[in-house]
Amino acid sequence: MWVARWKDRPDLFDEREQAALEYADAVTLSDLDVDDALFARVQAFFADDAIVELTELIAWENASSKFNRALRIGSQHLWSH
Repeated sequence: MWVARWKDRPDLFDEREQAALEYADAVTLSDLDVDDALFARVQAFFADDAIVELTELIAWENASSKFNRALRIGSQHLWSH
């Protein structure tokens, strides 16, 4: 529950986690962008290979959600909120 609302409780996440969450939001939300300052923050915490993997995972989840929504595939109830 708190990951979706991470900005409301930044005390629950360290700086590395906050950088990753902000990066995920910027990759996901069309009104945001990964600007140079954000990318520099991400690079401060993650090696290049880890940034590629993080980006791939974010992109995969975004694609999966679009795919599932279009085909009316509902939640698998793997977590409760």
